Amino acid sequence: MRTGNMRARAGLVNRPGRVTLAVMGVVSIFYHVVVLVGLLLALGMVLANVACFGGLEPAAPPAPADAPLVSILVPARNEARNIEACVGSLLLQDYPRYELIVLDDHSNDGTGDLVRGLGLQETGDRRVLSGEPLPPGWTGKGWACHQLSLAARGEFLFFTDADTTHAPGTVSATVAAARAYRADLLSAWPRLITVTWGEQLIIPMILVLGMCIYPHWLVLFLQKQPHLAARLPAFLRHGLGAANGQFMFFTRAGYDRIGGHAALHDHLVEDVALGRAVAARMGEGLRLLNCESLRFSTCRMYRSFAETWEGFTKNMRAAFEDSLAGFLIIGATHCCGFLLPFFFLFLARAGWPLVLAQIAVIYVIRGVLTRRFQTSWWSFVLHPLGEVLSLGIGLNSWRRLASKGVQWKGRIYQTSRGIGKGGKQPEPQ
Repeated sequence: MRTGNMRARAGLVNRPGRVTLAVMGVVSIFYHVVVLVGLLLALGMVLANVACFGGLEPAAPPAPADAPLVSILVPARNEARNIEACVGSLLLQDYPRYELIVLDDHSNDGTGDLVRGLGLQETGDRRVLSGEPLPPGWTGKGWACHQLSLAARGEFLFFTDADTTHAPGTVSATVAAARAYRADLLSAWPRLITVTWGEQLIIPMILVLGMCIYPHWLVLFLQKQPHLAARLPAFLRHGLGAANGQFMFFTRAGYDRIGGHAALHDHLVEDVALGRAVAARMGEGLRLLNCESLRFSTCRMYRSFAETWEGFTKNMRAAFEDSLAGFLIIGATHCCGFLLPFFFLFLARAGWPLVLAQIAVIYVIRGVLTRRFQTSWWSFVLHPLGEVLSLGIGLNSWRRLASKGVQWKGRIYQTSRGIGKGGKQPEPQ
């Protein structure tokens, strides 16, 4: 009798614990279901984007009489290791009417001399300019591109970075695509060259973020229905925009209509800001086209883990334009959706089949993007490590811009909206 009473009392004592474990199990299952649904939605976004994310196609050069003048504009600051390959490829374009202008932005590594060695002079259709001093409130690249736009005479303005190369048919293909779509801004994504481990793990994460978040398919739909776009709130149209500064092909009229780089002179991530400026005016008929140029263009953004870390530190917070809420929401959802499933695979007592399903969806997303954009398969295999590094860069970016700022190309940027009181040189060590 006494034994039975003791068992009954033990059952009463342990019941709260069992109830707590049951509640925790339900919460865990609910959490994993939510994450899986989120990943499936991300996969749907990726598939929709990939389905409508076209590529530049080869096009015959137009006759000179039918060819609008294209201004190819290259800002260059300390680009000695890249500039000859970039400019050399641009000099070989088969397009019949273009001018090539390189701006040497106070380089101290011989960039200007290398450009002149390729035949560019201070005058003519193949020329090199010496940059003016950076004024207060401007970012370095924005100021360089603004100067280039003032010197350009073309009906089209083709801004491209010094770390890119372009096949001879690039301009012809781009003019044909821009005309066919009537794009005010055509922004193409080159094939990303990654060599070191840091590059291979981190750089392809740009595509994961961009293709999972930005609804390129929706932008294309709204631009075909400008009356619908006009009904959307301005902030929503603005948020739909995106672009890639490695390859920005504007009509002169569209560039001037949004105010060019001058209107966004304090943005560290000026390419995204320009894409948003065009998207914000979709209701007025402006058209933005993002596509890829894998057949024509390459870009090696950085050459080491340290460069990759520092370059993304400069850009990560700036892409959110100082929106802490946006930064935290995207960071938290990315962490829960693309990283934690790999930890829960070993820790979860309940719902581990759901965790396996989450991981499977992650790898489907990564596989689709790796194949579509021809990025490193090591980034696909080692996705968790790339995710950890990317989240670390995001936190470091917020910390650095909130304190001492980030240093890039010999300048210090102290806010994500630029330098604030003008260009600062790094203090002596």
